[in-house]
Amino acid sequence: MRDLGAGFTYLLEGQRWVARHGKQYGFGLLPGLITLVLYAAALIALALWGEDAVAWATPFADDWSSPWQGLFRGFLTAVLFALGLLLSVVTFTAVTLLVGQPFYENLSEKVDRDVSPDGTAPESGLPLWRELWISARDSLRIVVRAALWGILLFALGFVPVVGQTLIPVIGFFVTGFFLTEELAAVALQRRGIDLRARLTLLRSRRTLVWGFGTPLAVAFVVPFVAVFLMPGAVAGATLLARELIGEEIDEGEAVAAGEPEDEDITS
Repeated sequence: MRDLGAGFTYLLEGQRWVARHGKQYGFGLLPGLITLVLYAAALIALALWGEDAVAWATPFADDWSSPWQGLFRGFLTAVLFALGLLLSVVTFTAVTLLVGQPFYENLSEKVDRDVSPDGTAPESGLPLWRELWISARDSLRIVVRAALWGILLFALGFVPVVGQTLIPVIGFFVTGFFLTEELAAVALQRRGIDLRARLTLLRSRRTLVWGFGTPLAVAFVVPFVAVFLMPGAVAGATLLARELIGEEIDEGEAVAAGEPEDEDITS
């Protein structure tokens, strides 16, 4: 239970950090806003033309009598939209991090410097194109894992009683775990820790990870909220990453770093 509270504390500390660093927060909002517009357009298109897509994919139902044809295709349309919504929630963080890689990388480095006893931050030494490739590749692997979990939980959701009570709770814990991996990857990838090692680290402290990621998963159900929490989530995940690998966090430096700062995140 102590780890659960510690994880939530890191989430709050990350939000406090960006609140004290206004310019970094402003730049950190841009990738989320871009991703939100793209996802909103995709979901609107799915809502408008999803029924047509289902009708095209089920020609065998053209001759069915009423009301069975309408009920069948209506159910499939609802399932299609629900899967699209689930996929958007699962992939929103990955796509936003990919779009905003330079911004979030810089933000994470600043957090590392603020809380490091010697004022330094690890650097990957890799060119930007290489970092983007690794991030995209690892994100795709995580999205596939999360999607498989999502399909399984979606199917279990039809089980009476359990599907409407226990399964949604499990879903938030699973989503929180994968969200935390995506966010902590910004700091851990700079340290040369690959995906397999990152997952091992997170599994070794599941309660800590759930304390951080599960409340975030609940908030991220609303993408508009996710946009505003994303910069702080990256900052908090950097603190959590330091905890996972045993790096010291200088609380005194963290407090000192709370003084107003106008340094450009792109510098």
